[in-house]
Amino acid sequence: MVYSRKEIPIAGLKTKLNEASVVDFLNTIQDKGKRNDCFEIVKIMKQATKAEPNMWGSSIVGFGSFHYKGASGREGDWMLTGFSPRKQNITL
Repeated sequence: MVYSRKEIPIAGLKTKLNEASVVDFLNTIQDKGKRNDCFEIVKIMKQATKAEPNMWGSSIVGFGSFHYKGASGREGDWMLTGFSPRKQNITL
């Protein structure tokens, strides 16, 4: 089947705002230093954004949100800023 650019089916984002507990998620981090760093990042980002932390997907802590619409017509909601404690590093 041949699609024009505007007809290509687009899968939805898997990373979405959800009701999971940020504290519970951060408390699953085994490395005590990384866990403490993450709680400090939460404090800093709360102060900077004036927004409460929320889980986005299963492993991203996000702050605030906005609605976007791209030139392709794709639209959705995304966090203003956030971080994710990955296995080796914390990604901001």
